[in-house]
Formats: sequence, C-alpha cells, structure tokens
Amino acid sequence: MAIRIVTDSTCDLPLELTQQLGIEVVPCNVHFGTEVYRDGLELTTDEFFRRLAASKRLPTTSQPSVGVLLDTYRRAAEDGADVVSIHVSERLSGTLESARLARASHPTPDRIHLVDSKQASIGLGLVVLEAVERAQGGASAAEVVAAAEGAATRARIFAVLDTLEYLQRGGRIGRAQAFLGGVLKVKPMITIEGGEVHPLERPRSTAKAVERLLARVAALGALRRLGVTHSTVPEVADTLAQRLAPVVASGRLVRGRFGPVLGVHVGPGAFGVAVLPETPLATSP
Repeated sequence: MAIRIVTDSTCDLPLELTQQLGIEVVPCNVHFGTEVYRDGLELTTDEFFRRLAASKRLPTTSQPSVGVLLDTYRRAAEDGADVVSIHVSERLSGTLESARLARASHPTPDRIHLVDSKQASIGLGLVVLEAVERAQGGASAAEVVAAAEGAATRARIFAVLDTLEYLQRGGRIGRAQAFLGGVLKVKPMITIEGGEVHPLERPRSTAKAVERLLARVAALGALRRLGVTHSTVPEVADTLAQRLAPVVASGRLVRGRFGPVLGVHVGPGAFGVAVLPETPLATSP
C-alpha cells in the first residue's frame, strides 16, 4: 500500500526537493496587518524579508486551517494510501492540533498518522526526509511512523541569530528568555530541545559563531543527516555547507532556508545547522 508524506512549510526544505520526493507541503500563513499570505505560494522568501525590513509592525503567523489540512489528507489518501503527516513542534505552533481535527473529520482517520517532530525548520526537514526514505524503501505505515518518531528524538537544530528581538516579539523565545538583558553585541545561539527554544552560547561575532557551530557538530559523533539553513546570509550558509560536507555521506546534506513563517521569529542575519545523529542525544551538547 502506498504511503504519502505530508508536512508543513516550516520544514524549510527546498521546493525542488519536496517536488522530487513527492512530499506534500501544507503552507502556513503570514499576516502583514489584514493581508494574509500562504507561505511559499503567495509570498516568496525574498519578498518576505524585503517586506519585513520595511514594515513598522512585526508580521504574525498562523497554522494551516483544519479545512486545508483535511483537503490535503483527502487528496493524499484518495487511492487508499496511508498518510504520515509530520509537523513543527507542538510547543511552537498549533499546526499539529489543526492536523488532529482534520484527521478526526477524515472518512478513514485510521489511515492518517500524525507525528510531532519536536523541531522546526530544517530540523523538521531532516525528520521528514528520514520518513520519506523508509516509505520509499517499502516500509509499512507503522514502520514509517516509528522511523519518524525515532528521528524526532534525535534531531536537533542549532541556530545563530543576529538579534533576539524577533524571537521575543513573536512570543517564541522559550527558555532563551534567559539571554535577555545582556546580549548586546553578541550573536545568540539557540537550539530546539524537547520541542522548545533553549539558549546555548553568546559568541561575539559571526566568525566565532560559525566555529562554535562546527565544534558542536563535530562533538556529536556519527551523523545520518545534516542540514544547513539561513535567512539572508547565503555566504555564511555556503561556508558551513563546504566545511560540513565531509561529515556525512554524499547526498545526506541538505541546504534549506528559513522561510517567511520562521523568518518572522528568527529575523534577518540568522543561520543554522540541523543534525540527525545515529544515536539519541541525552542532553544539550
């Protein structure tokens, strides 16, 4: 029986890759005042960051509607396929709750399987790619779900922000609140662990932040997958990708970009590395 993989646009995977792999990406929404745009469909990343820089008010975001998710599940399962729907951390977004409501309204809810990635951005993307690989390898729906849930316990993203302003104003700062009050002239480094934002370090320059990211990755041991992302600093992402390429097998490094929904919270100048270790990380490295 066919298995279809669904995720949301916070996965930040490249469009060409999701199309190539047949991943159904449900767009989240970005609100500039009364104007609402579907992430990736009606607002490109470049357009978003131009508008963000010019906007006096921080835009807001919202999860896909129950109706949009239900339509997606109906389309994906119309030939009797099972659907494995993997989403951004429930502690960061209401997307998974919308997915639950959509599943409850589906005529065959037992064929819709939901997974909390406990991650965001390319960290979510790595969990999705793990599920796709298992599905393409002929695994059952239960096996694909187990693979995704296992990846969710291991995946981690380390992100460096130019400022905490956007994370704070967007209400997603989590335990990184501890950074506030003393972060002038630093590049705050954060991670997502247990589904929420945690503070890590305060390197004082982009160059030092890059070296700290590389050191953290090197300390993790064997990796199954690795992802590199950025908001408006492709040159930093290029450097990270070049230096990290030898760390994983060929084809296991994916390049992404913080899209509009996460861009609201990380702001311009952000970059990061996501990892999927072969074994779970017990605590923050």
